[in-house]
Amino acid sequence: MSDQLSLMGFEAPPPAVPTDRLFFALQPSMAACEQITALGKVLSETHGLHSKLIAPERLHITLHHLGDHAGVPADVVEAAGRAAVRLACSPFEVVLDRAMSFRMRRDKAPFVLRTAEGQDGALMDFQRELGLAMAREGLGHSVDVRFTPHVTLTYAPRELPESPVEPVRWTVREFVLIHSLLGKTQHRVLGRWSLPVPSQA
Repeated sequence: MSDQLSLMGFEAPPPAVPTDRLFFALQPSMAACEQITALGKVLSETHGLHSKLIAPERLHITLHHLGDHAGVPADVVEAAGRAAVRLACSPFEVVLDRAMSFRMRRDKAPFVLRTAEGQDGALMDFQRELGLAMAREGLGHSVDVRFTPHVTLTYAPRELPESPVEPVRWTVREFVLIHSLLGKTQHRVLGRWSLPVPSQA
């Protein structure tokens, strides 16, 4: 179609540059955020890093990406909301007990806290159930099949060795839909859903 328009003397407009990112996430509790930030400072000093730490209010575990967009698509937000209310999962605990790097991306390597080995079953199940709910609402193309639970501390100039750390724990009682303004390091919560506490028999 664009070739036909060119032949007719018309140029197709360039694709819009993405400015907004949407994703489901878990946010650490206030106490966990404080512990993660303090741990990040210690690890940065230990490894001689000068990269900026992620701000406490932006710490999170990404569950599923819902794409990068030019503007915030109302249909995606609405479908995400419908998927979110489908879940009936109970609160569960997250444990982060080791620091490690992911592979370099361009000139930076994400330095992260990872979930405890063998103790992330509830988190993995929750992420999977959310993905199934998304698929039922037409968002199956956005489901992250490969899921490595982590909280990013900073983007380091080199890859760092894996090391155990003092465990960071919190109980997940809710999840959120986040709107990230690309290039502006700003997060806005568009939706928040609580996990129901099981009733006592």
